[in-house]
Amino acid sequence: MSVEPQRAVISASRRTDLPHHFPGWLATALRRGWADVPQPYGGKRRRVSLRPEEVHTIVLWSKDFSPLLQDAEDVRHALASYDQLFCHLTITGLGGTELEPGVPHWESVAAQLPALVDWTGDPHRVTVRFDPLLHWVENGLIRSNLPFAEPILDACARAGIQAVRISFATIYPKLAHRGCHWYDPPLEERLEIAGGLVTLARERGIALLGCCQPELMAAGTHPSSCTDGALLSALHPKGYAASTARDRGQRKGCHCTRSIDIGSYRMRCPSGCRYCYAQPLLHC
Repeated sequence: MSVEPQRAVISASRRTDLPHHFPGWLATALRRGWADVPQPYGGKRRRVSLRPEEVHTIVLWSKDFSPLLQDAEDVRHALASYDQLFCHLTITGLGGTELEPGVPHWESVAAQLPALVDWTGDPHRVTVRFDPLLHWVENGLIRSNLPFAEPILDACARAGIQAVRISFATIYPKLAHRGCHWYDPPLEERLEIAGGLVTLARERGIALLGCCQPELMAAGTHPSSCTDGALLSALHPKGYAASTARDRGQRKGCHCTRSIDIGSYRMRCPSGCRYCYAQPLLHC
């Protein structure tokens, strides 16, 4: 008896915001049934099948899902051919500021949560990323996006979101040239902050997960599998199993399972986030 090959989890995308800024490209690739993806190192291209019968789940990452929800470029219609969608919505509270000039105000983004839950069919298929936790010096004072945590968690709770993911920003050397004086909290301060966020989340029935920062478990966070094959398998409407093997292409400390990313760092994101580790189009 023949065994059906395991279907792939498609990530769209960790490398750039496809739903917000490239819905036409995404719709074209989905309708065509494949994407040629430049690899991050070396530039070789990999052809990735997007045929619905070969895809387990499409995992979508964005700071603004309004183009998909409004079916820009017919992209929502193209996504309707797939069995399961899973959405990561990033809300830092900084949309529309100098740190995220091309991202809408956080309240308008958080207002998308009920529509995303309805679209995906289950609140477990939508997660919010209050990520990264940012600190910077302004007029001699340390500022951060932490004041937005409580109202963002309130919005998550109202929409039935079960999990929120956090991590502290990694201050790469190239970020020093982006017009901000960053502050990187020491471990003791990070644990105090994370512990406070764990309490806020728990009071709202939300699990707080730490992304690629296992040291935060000492403050009560859970380890994050942002792409979680076991969860995607349990949620799949037809009961298909996804791979639960660790994705060895991710950073140390990452618990994600295997997926194939179809985005490219060459697709420079117009959101212009000053802390981005990729190649954003900066609004300087």
